[in-house]
Amino acid sequence: MTGDWLRLALIPGIGAQTLTRLIAAFGTPGAVLAGGRGALAAHLSPRQIDALVAGPDAELLARTEAWLDAPGHSLLTLADADYPALLREIADPPPLLYCKGRRELLGAPALAIVGSRNATAQGVRDAEAFAEALAGAGLTVVSGLALGVDAAAHRGGLRGAGSSIAVVGTGLDRIYPARNRALAHQLAAEGLIVSEFALGTRPLPGNFPRRNRIISGLARGVLVVEAAPDSGSLITARLAAEQGREVFAIPGSIHSPLARGCHALIKTGAKLVESAEDILEEMAWHVVTRPLAQQQTVSDPVLAAMDTAPLTVDSLAERTGLTLDALSAKLLLLELEGHVAQLPGGRYQRLF
Repeated sequence: MTGDWLRLALIPGIGAQTLTRLIAAFGTPGAVLAGGRGALAAHLSPRQIDALVAGPDAELLARTEAWLDAPGHSLLTLADADYPALLREIADPPPLLYCKGRRELLGAPALAIVGSRNATAQGVRDAEAFAEALAGAGLTVVSGLALGVDAAAHRGGLRGAGSSIAVVGTGLDRIYPARNRALAHQLAAEGLIVSEFALGTRPLPGNFPRRNRIISGLARGVLVVEAAPDSGSLITARLAAEQGREVFAIPGSIHSPLARGCHALIKTGAKLVESAEDILEEMAWHVVTRPLAQQQTVSDPVLAAMDTAPLTVDSLAERTGLTLDALSAKLLLLELEGHVAQLPGGRYQRLF
């Protein structure tokens, strides 16, 4: 029963790994909760046994049960049939996930996009454009709701059919960072936010490296957009490799500190990518999605404003009525999809 899972998970001092070991030993959370001190002594310390006998904090339990009653809120456990198969296979799967939004997205094919919180303007555009192209091809974009690359990946993913999942390092009754509040609300409404942490959990530093295994665990591969040599994104990439996932990286300038992490990944076996199509081909996903991609671009207003003659960005802005920032982002996406080419002098040409 979900209630037993929740009560066991809220016992102070019993973390995810211990909970998983207890379930393996006793079979069900109910059997653990009903276990005597003697049976529990083989698996728990005396302090943990005392905590289990005392039970969870009554106020937190009641507050969580009330939260779960809200529309779109649910608790996913290892015992549930819709627990993601890929996530179940990792070395340390979360025994339960709090979910807010479209839980069915957990069963969709996914790709994670991660990178620097202090991303450059180009890095943000790349993350958003790659995410939109991949989600347009039917892949769900997974990231961590951080500033910079993560936020851009979610924005792009939400614009595609595949949508986006955010894995966060706090309880789902908190939004961190606060600057992503509007994005978090959009993800809850149109995508999905998940966390293994109980309600009320603050953004403690140790939570974020831990949640990274879930980001990579949900996905078939991980794309690193920009990363310094000590970036947490490299932790996600390492976990992805250990989990048998594909690792992709976008190269950058040899003079950019935020390119060094990506270059280090490429040197050690990550696949260098220059377009979303590179990823789709590597994952053998393009064969299924190409008709959808073509259908999506036929009515694109930027493509409709172009002919076979090269045009400057200013000319395209006049024809489409888009701002330069919006037009630049759209052109980058179309270039990644192979529909336009950038020419010398800042001009663009339609390729079909």
